[in-house]
Amino acid sequence: MSGGPHAKLAELGLSLPEVVPPLASYVPAVQSGRQVYVSGQLPMVDGKLLATGKVGNGVSAEQAKDLAEQCALNALAAIDSLVGLENVVKIVKVTGFVASAEGFTGQPGVINGASNLFGAVFGEAGRHARSAVGVAELPLDAPVEVEVIVEVA
Repeated sequence: MSGGPHAKLAELGLSLPEVVPPLASYVPAVQSGRQVYVSGQLPMVDGKLLATGKVGNGVSAEQAKDLAEQCALNALAAIDSLVGLENVVKIVKVTGFVASAEGFTGQPGVINGASNLFGAVFGEAGRHARSAVGVAELPLDAPVEVEVIVEVA
């Protein structure tokens, strides 16, 4: 890929944030062999959630899609700090959790915010397996949380 993932992020008008400090007893990402497992990332910027509440009641699906993109950026920051984005071979699996109001069934569209970013940054290597799950509550009343598994060189 010409220029690599950092150049692609810049082309998209995006930059990696600081790694979000853990909220409890875990680390942002851990490597095991050629896999990096990224802990669930919330849509945080500068230590603050960008929104709170349930998708479908107070948080729109479109807003939640943007929040999922921020979760993905936070995941990329965790990966970069551990092994460097240039070492990512493949985004393997994305799991997205959506704090859903009763009757909201648009979880896949919300998590597309994360999936689309990975595709834009890594091209074919950004295509991945995925789950998009509706849940009753997320930490800190976050509307979205995203975790990622990547293969590295």
